[in-house]
Parts: sequence; C-alpha cells; structure tokens
Amino acid sequence: MTAFNLLSEPIRKYIRDKKWESLRPIQEASIQRIISTDNNYILISRTASGKTEAAFLPILSKVNFKEPGVKVLYISPLIALINDQFLRVESLCEYLDVPVTKWHGEASKGAKDRLLKSPEGIVLITPESLEAMFVNKPYNLHHLFSTLEYIVIDEIHSFLGSDRGTHLQSLLNRLQKINIKKFSIVGLSATVSDANQYIELKEFLGDTDRTKVIRDTTPKPINALFKYFAGSVEELPLPLLKDLYIRTRDRKVLIFPNARGRVEEVAVKLKQISEKVGGHKNYFSHHSSVDKEVREYVEFFAKNSTLQNFCISCTSTLELGIDIGNVDDVVQIDATHSIASLIQRVGRSGRREGKASNLFLYATEPWSLLQSLACWMLYQEQYIEPVSVNKKPYDVLVHQLLSIVKGSSGVSMTQLLDEIAGNLTFSNISPEETEDVIRYLTSIDFFEKLGHELIIGMEGEEVVNNKDFYSLFDTPVFFKVSSGGVKIGELPLSPQIRENENIYLSAKIWSIKDIDYQTKKIEVLPAKDGKKPKFSGDAADTAYQIREKMLEILMSKAQYDFLDEVAQQIILLLRNEFSSFTINDFKKERPLLDHNERLTFYSFTSSKINRTLKLLLDGLKIESTLDDKDSSFEIEDHTAEELKTALARSDIGQNIDEILTDLLENSPQIIDFSKWGKYLPVNYQVKVLKEKYFDFEGCHAYLKDLKLIKNNQ
Repeated sequence: MTAFNLLSEPIRKYIRDKKWESLRPIQEASIQRIISTDNNYILISRTASGKTEAAFLPILSKVNFKEPGVKVLYISPLIALINDQFLRVESLCEYLDVPVTKWHGEASKGAKDRLLKSPEGIVLITPESLEAMFVNKPYNLHHLFSTLEYIVIDEIHSFLGSDRGTHLQSLLNRLQKINIKKFSIVGLSATVSDANQYIELKEFLGDTDRTKVIRDTTPKPINALFKYFAGSVEELPLPLLKDLYIRTRDRKVLIFPNARGRVEEVAVKLKQISEKVGGHKNYFSHHSSVDKEVREYVEFFAKNSTLQNFCISCTSTLELGIDIGNVDDVVQIDATHSIASLIQRVGRSGRREGKASNLFLYATEPWSLLQSLACWMLYQEQYIEPVSVNKKPYDVLVHQLLSIVKGSSGVSMTQLLDEIAGNLTFSNISPEETEDVIRYLTSIDFFEKLGHELIIGMEGEEVVNNKDFYSLFDTPVFFKVSSGGVKIGELPLSPQIRENENIYLSAKIWSIKDIDYQTKKIEVLPAKDGKKPKFSGDAADTAYQIREKMLEILMSKAQYDFLDEVAQQIILLLRNEFSSFTINDFKKERPLLDHNERLTFYSFTSSKINRTLKLLLDGLKIESTLDDKDSSFEIEDHTAEELKTALARSDIGQNIDEILTDLLENSPQIIDFSKWGKYLPVNYQVKVLKEKYFDFEGCHAYLKDLKLIKNNQ
C-alpha cells in the first residue's frame, strides 16, 4: 500500500485540493512508519522539504480526535514559529473539523478559555508557557493533557545541548507522569547530519530503543560567493554596502549580521542608498527588539510579496522555520559561530523545488573570513558540531525544584526527592546531591519548612512570581521605545542608552530625548544630526573543529574559486604570516611565534578550552592576554622553552576546585552565564563552571598531545 493510500480520506482530499503532484521523500517515509508503529521518530530533512506535513499528515490520519482531551501537543522554540505553523496546521485540520489552539503569552485569552472548557484537538505551545502551566495551573495540565497521544517538537536541534533543552526534557518527563498512557514524540530538524548526534537525539527523548531516525539525504545545490571589504567594529565600510545593494536590489533577500545593532545599521544604510537612487522602499529589520506588530507585518509582507522585492536584515529570529515565502538570496555578514547556524540560514533561500540556495558572505576582518571559510569547508564535508550534553544539570535542577514546590503548594522532602529521582533528566544527580541543593535553597529562604512540608519562602516568592521565572535564560530589562505616542520597539538597557545619543531601531535612526527609568520608557525623535549610533555584540563560543580547520586552511595551498579576488588575497596574506611554521599534524601541532621579547601562542582550539588554558596559565603565574577571535595568547617575559616546560609539567586537575572557588569569591559574576547557577551552593557552582564554562577534560587531552612549533627564525 502506498503512503498516500494509508492516509485518511479527509487528508487525501486536502492533498488533492492543494494539487500536490506527489509526496516529498520525507513524507513518504514518515507516513508509512508513523501510521504503522507507536515509536518515537526524528525526521531530518533540509529546510522547506515538508517536515511539518511529514509529521502531521500521518498523525492526523491515525489519531481519534473524537475522544475527549487534547491529543497532539506541538512544541516550538519561538512564538513567531507557532503563529506561522498555526496557519498551516489549522488549514490541514479544517478537513477533519479538529480545533487548533495557540497557547502562549500573546495568544487569545478567549481561545484558551474555550480549550479549558472543552479540551480537544491540537495545542501549539512554547516550553516556557508549558512551564507556566505547571507552576500556576497544574490542575489544567491534567485536564488538558492526560490523554495526549503525540508530541511534535519543531526545530528540535535548537534545544540540544542547551539549558532550554534540559528544561524541555524535564517538562516532557513531568508530562508523561500525568498521562494515562505513553505518548509518542516526533522531532523535526534540518541540521543534524552526524550519526553520533542521532544517539544524543534519542537520549534527549528518553527512550533510545523506541526512537527511530528518518533522514532524507537529498542534497540541496548551493551557490556560494565570499567577498572581503576591510571594515571596523564601529561601522560597515561603504563599498561593502554599495556592493551589497547592487547584488540585492532586484531580489528577495535575507541578511544575517551577527549583532542586533549591525542588523539595524544594514537596514538603515541600504534603505538610504535605495532612496538616493530611486530604488524600492522595502528594507526592514527583524529582531526581538522590534515591535511585535512590526515583525508580524514584515513576515506577512515577505510571504505575500510575489511581485515586490524586499530586503530583511535580521538576527536568528528568521533563522528557524518561519515561512516567509520564496527568498532568492541569503547574505551572511562575517562568520557564523556554528555550522548548524550557517546551514539553517542558507536553507532559507531556494525553497522552491529544484532551485539552488544562494549564499553571499561578506567578511570585514581577516580572521572572520578565515572562520567563514572553515565553516563552509566543514559544511561541505557534512560536518556539524557535536552537541555538548550536560549530564548533571544542577542549575536546571534549582529551577525545577522551585517549579514543583510552587505548583504543589507544599510538598514533603520525600515526595520532592522522589519526583526528581523519577525524572530521567536528573538521573545522574544523586538523591544526596539533590538534598544538598534543597537544604541550601532553604537556608537562603527560597524554601521554608512548614511542619513536614516545604513551601516557597519569602525570597523564593520574589523569584517564582516574576514573569521571567518560566525561562532558563536571562531576559534583559527592556525599555519601551516610542515616538509621539507610537511604539517603535524595545531595547535592553546598555551604555549607549543615554539622552541625546542616537540609536538604530526598526530600520531608522532615532535620537533619545528622554529616559524614564521608573516606567522603563524611552522617548525618541527621528535623528537629524548625522551622529552615528554605536552598538556592541556578544561573542559566541566557537568549536574545536572549526579552529582546527582554520589552521589546516592556513597551512594549505588550496585555491577556492568561490572567493573573490580580494578575499583570496587576504587568505594569501594570512598564509604568508604563518609561512614560517612547518606544521603537518593539525591535531597536535600548534604555532608558537617568538618575537624575542614576547611570545604569541596560537592555540587553534575551542573557546571553552581557551578559557581553561587561560586559567591554567594564570595558575602557573604566566601573564597572558587571550584573544579568542584569532585563538591567540600574548605572553610576556617567558621564553619559548619556559612555556613548553610549564605546559608539559602542568597538572590540570591539581587544586582546581580550590582555584574555581577562589575565582567565584573574587569574580562572582563569572557564573552569570547560568541564570539559576547563582542560587546553588558554591561547591555546586564550581561543578557548573567545570561542566559548562571550562573544559578541563578537553584541555587535558589537548595538552597531552600538544607540540609547540616555533617559527623559523
């Protein structure tokens, strides 16, 4: 029997009405398996290959929606993605008369009330909104989700290896406990290619034997061109912007810079160029600070713009699978920090069947060009960074303990320990460790003992009753930005937010006239003084394999026809800089530049190992300056031999807990990368640093094999 014939008649009618000529490969494979088994499935296929339908066509054909209760829960990392997928799923469900409900902070209260009154159909939700239910309305969870049959997790790769992913794991475990029977999970991803990641994905869903991977390996042709224009941190060079304008003026384009301020700079300056030469006006910015209604208008315009061209400068808000129609080109400005991100972004173009994706990469700095090239080479080798799974997520444990106690309105120590012990997410954390954390939370008044029960304490009340409690990531304090009573967007408080300073927002330049810190409001006027806004962006961690590939490129003589002439010259100049080193083993050998009075050690390793090496050098009393951008250490007052001897003799495990305890005492802000880590006892904060901020195991292996190769003088 064909996959099409396995589908229910209403779904077959939907396909006929849509005039599909055939099912996509991922749909053919998933329909036959999902309908015939109750396994968990992970569907891996490139962007715009029909993964959403690959999950929902068989699920809608299989599930009996006439039974009471919500039958399918769709979990998404983004509210915008929920709003987008809602239309697709609702269109499908009209053929079955199955209701679809959005449940998030921006969704209709009326629709939520109707669902609570009569639980049925499909619910689309974020992990944070699901958490809010556990905390505030646990009885609703039983009422809505005790007869769930399927959970669909969109963009599942975006959760892997993050606190948010660990949080989602915990929520899935807690949902399963209130469910009458075992539900099945279908995960959707476009960026998993390594077989090792299959194991991590299966473990993420908690049942490796019952979880199967279906992967469509159909290649997607990609045309790539890399260009180089020397720039600065302050602003992009005008020749780059002019070239970018000429390339994109008659196209539908997404541009991905690496910082929100640069997103706005690109949108503003391209719009200015277009106005001067009489081009189109459809230049937009899209990121989390832009007003929601403006973002939704941009998405609607792009999706429905069949005749008009457009250019959207954006952050990762448009990296994931929001459908904005057909995009001709994707532009990346400077290096992405991960290959997975590059794949997602490239996949946004050439969505029509048979069309190639087009990537233009503009680099403004030599090492950024080199890193971009390394990411591209690894992508062509079908390599994606391995996911770092936190086996002992103590900081997420803090959050979930608070959630359980708040949701239960009082629970005994035994019950709380049992609840955590039964959650696979925390299976590597011992009951004794959990009890340690609970006792500490009690000592800082996050919990209070009331008879035999634990309740939320006075300090804990402030935390759990804050709207930011439901997330595992820190939400900066945002100020609403308005001009003449019209809301433009929001901005996080930063050093540049001062009266009479200019800012970029919503593809325009504004001058700040007033800041009200009490009401968190900023009043602006269109800027007319020509003063350039300033901005800053946070650097992201880079993986070991990318750095290793960068070294390999430097030592190679290979030519790359997708680099423009200037970019080729920049790579040649970098190679000349490193031509005094003879390196043959890219796994073990690293350049050590001896300038007579100082050394430059190029580690070509991950950001986490670089931080660990810096800590180690500090412990050895070797003064150094780390620049993670080019993975280099500047070292004064030591000879090459002294450095080699010190690194060879160093014991990376010696007194490390003591060193990290001192570090936390002197620089407590070092734990700020973990939203909930700061509420742990210090010895557990040390464990979090070792697991998530440093890489002692990786550093030990790195140093064990390290051979420093001096320059030929």
